[in-house]
Amino acid sequence: MSETVQDATGARVSVELDEEASAFVVTVDTGAVAGRAHYLTGPGPGAEAGSGPEWIMYHTEVGEEFAGRGLAKILVSHALKDSSDRGIRVVPVCPLFAKRLKEHGNDFLAIGGRFRWATEADVEFVKHHV
Repeated sequence: MSETVQDATGARVSVELDEEASAFVVTVDTGAVAGRAHYLTGPGPGAEAGSGPEWIMYHTEVGEEFAGRGLAKILVSHALKDSSDRGIRVVPVCPLFAKRLKEHGNDFLAIGGRFRWATEADVEFVKHHV
């Protein structure tokens, strides 16, 4: 899924899922990659019946030259919407995702999104797979 939106300066940016790199990528109108929101496909909460797939969102980065344009917020919003559309549960290890879900978790749930708070096991999973 690819989407074109405007950043805080009014410039057009595109966000798309790069499944091969396990990241959402934001590209500015010049074609330059401005940032990424990285994820790992998680092992799920174990024996929980019907738990389904998970994305452990562990790191979001935007190049310094693109600071102040709201690109990290665009990445997080797009990743959450896409995960909801795909029926994938989000596990926010990245502080930006955790903050967004603390502030707007009920809104995310209202659109059919699913998430669970990260555990120490999730953090260890990221450490061993990145």
